[in-house]
Amino acid sequence: MATQDSDPMTNSSEGEKGLESSSTTEKNGSTQEGTLPFTAEREYVKGIKLILVLASATLATFLMMLDMTIIATAIPRITNQFHSVTDVGWYGSAYSLTSASLQPLTGKLYTHISSKRVYLGFFAFFELGSLLCALAINSRMLIIGRAIAGIGAAGLTNGALTILSACIPKQQLPVMFGIVLGLSQLGLALGPILGGTLTEYVSWRWCFWINLPFGGVVAIILVLIHIPDQIIKDKLPLRKLLPKLDLLGFGIFLPSAIMFLLALQFGGNQFSWSSPTVIGLFVGGGVTFIIFLGWEWRIGDEAMIPFSILRKKIMWASCVVRFFYMGDIMVVSYYLPIYFQTVKEVSPVRSGYYCLPVILVQMIFAVGVSGAVSKVGYVVPFMVACGVVMSIGDGLYTRLGPSTSTATWIGYQIVSGCGNGLGTTIPIIAIQSLLPAEEQSIAMAILIFCQNFGGSVFLICAQAIFDNKLHKLIAEYVPGADVSAVISAGATGWRNILSEQQVSGILRAYAGSIGGTFWLALGTSIGTLLFASGMGWVDIRKNEDEPVE
Repeated sequence: MATQDSDPMTNSSEGEKGLESSSTTEKNGSTQEGTLPFTAEREYVKGIKLILVLASATLATFLMMLDMTIIATAIPRITNQFHSVTDVGWYGSAYSLTSASLQPLTGKLYTHISSKRVYLGFFAFFELGSLLCALAINSRMLIIGRAIAGIGAAGLTNGALTILSACIPKQQLPVMFGIVLGLSQLGLALGPILGGTLTEYVSWRWCFWINLPFGGVVAIILVLIHIPDQIIKDKLPLRKLLPKLDLLGFGIFLPSAIMFLLALQFGGNQFSWSSPTVIGLFVGGGVTFIIFLGWEWRIGDEAMIPFSILRKKIMWASCVVRFFYMGDIMVVSYYLPIYFQTVKEVSPVRSGYYCLPVILVQMIFAVGVSGAVSKVGYVVPFMVACGVVMSIGDGLYTRLGPSTSTATWIGYQIVSGCGNGLGTTIPIIAIQSLLPAEEQSIAMAILIFCQNFGGSVFLICAQAIFDNKLHKLIAEYVPGADVSAVISAGATGWRNILSEQQVSGILRAYAGSIGGTFWLALGTSIGTLLFASGMGWVDIRKNEDEPVE
């Protein structure tokens, strides 16, 4: 029988020994044939030790989400210093390319190597990337730093959930997931506010420096505290470990993902959608992905993305639901601030404050629903409710215009936040509750990849809708205006080239164009609703040791 992989720092640290005394163990049921063995005594974490682990996981995930949006309001200052307007797209895409491409591999790493070590490794990359960005002397160095930070970010969400699953009894996990993910998502809302404040009063570099002291606290806590693994992991030499990671499969998947994401990045921006470059990237990505699927099928359960897991109803349904759900979240998160900045004509920092209602309501509902689902036992009612309420909220967003009152747009955000919060943790809870422990890290990696991919795809679609409608509506509402000049002037710079009589028409054009993106968001929320019932009517309270088909 395999022995559990222990951390050398755990055995050598006196402080660690003291903290370990607060750990408790619980009896675990019999294991099933064909799965990795569980310990006879299942070790959990309690007391101050649990609080510290929970706080560290929340803070690390918060920093990752903060890093996704904090740079938005700093970009103008960065481009002024580095004279790098043409590099703006890479400040975000360098991060997302590495993060999304590495995501499936994280599942294998967390399955076969100590979760604590892997998590600290990814967190070290995230901190290193932040350091390089803070010290950047030119645009290229900043882009490299963002790419390295993206490598680290790839394993943080999956790692946090894997660690919590090992530290906390199964029946308490839904509430803990709700707390971690709910609080972490504050980072998305606070990013533009904090980024604008730091850029204006200190320096844009502090958008990255801020990750280092807080990250240091997280690292120290996790190094000192013993964290058990979900499953017993063999201590394998490198030559035996590498084949289990399916590095060949990853080597095929990586260029496929990069080509497809680059095609989405380039299409309609640097190149037209019909250009040989974009078409070539799509074709190359598609062909490479087919080869990847063939390889994964050939090696079976050793694959990075095993078909045996994908075939399970709860798995594929959760992935599709998350694909549409995150598409909705990203489209609204991106275009709601643009509405406030262009149509309501407020600063980027103030637009961040104006978006707080949806984030705060989502956080509250995420925590509450996570507790409720552990009592009810069924995930489908909550996911269906999520799709319904999100659809209502997105439908209301399509009504936003220049004359929309403050009370009205706050009300719309409250409805939207309720819908978002209803579905924040449901697919995660379903996978963690209904799949065997040895499959959960891989399943979570696949789920997170699908949600990131969905966000990227629908943001590109939203951008295309926005651009097309804006060209059309400016020509319609402001006859005689130079459409290209107005758009080139930027979302707020157009005031410098137009007369006061033309302002109302431009505001209507921007409102209508943004409304078009909210119609797309409505489509994604309907997609969420349509696939929600596919997650199955299985009681998560009664399936701790039963296989899921």
